Amino acid sequence: MTAYKPGDPTTINRLYGRAKGKPLRAGQQDLVDKLLPQIAVPAEGEVTAARLFGDAEGQGRPLHFEIGFGGGEHMAGRADMLPDHGFIGAEPFVNGVAQALVHVSGDHGERLPLANVRIHHGDALEVLRRIPDGALSFAYLLHPDPWPKARHAKRRMMNDGPVDLIAAKLKPGGEFRFGTDHPVYLAHALMIMRRHRHQFEWLAQASGDFLVRPGGWPETRYEAKARAQGHEVWYFRYRRR
Repeated sequence: MTAYKPGDPTTINRLYGRAKGKPLRAGQQDLVDKLLPQIAVPAEGEVTAARLFGDAEGQGRPLHFEIGFGGGEHMAGRADMLPDHGFIGAEPFVNGVAQALVHVSGDHGERLPLANVRIHHGDALEVLRRIPDGALSFAYLLHPDPWPKARHAKRRMMNDGPVDLIAAKLKPGGEFRFGTDHPVYLAHALMIMRRHRHQFEWLAQASGDFLVRPGGWPETRYEAKARAQGHEVWYFRYRRR
């Protein structure tokens, strides 16, 4: 029996995992009720930088997409670093969406709100399919659920269907970043990406290139938790050919 099974998230068309955890605090619920509708990705139609950000520079604004942003730390950190870029994040877990909205709103007044972020509460692939081919400058898949059992391998986002879709949406020279602390997922991801060498160039020259978090890559809560538990973390950067 191999770790790889037929099918992947683009063909099974189902979200797995929790949609909601502990009840939201009053402030978080207020952000979900009021801020999220203002910055939500449109439910239908093409998803472009011009449509999302609606300014004169929108058409030429570099566009980033994060699949499953967790609590939004990485997305918000990158958006703060690159205010002239546009960021789309998708996450089905409402508690993660609520935490990301805290970051977008300015972390309780600690900094200015982020005007360059749009959020989809739901399936990332549904939005990714509506982005025009060649429109993305960056795509991120950071610490996804590893689904470590072999029979669950088809649920992993790092699979042929999603990687083909990411490749289609990235412009030539665009970058796909992947991070994990799970050794089973690491082996699976390397197997998948070897099959996509015609689409992606691995930007690694030495082992240190994937054992040390690159500059401009904000730490996520899942990465911090993994390190606190003594796990090794791996970082991968791939350039679209």
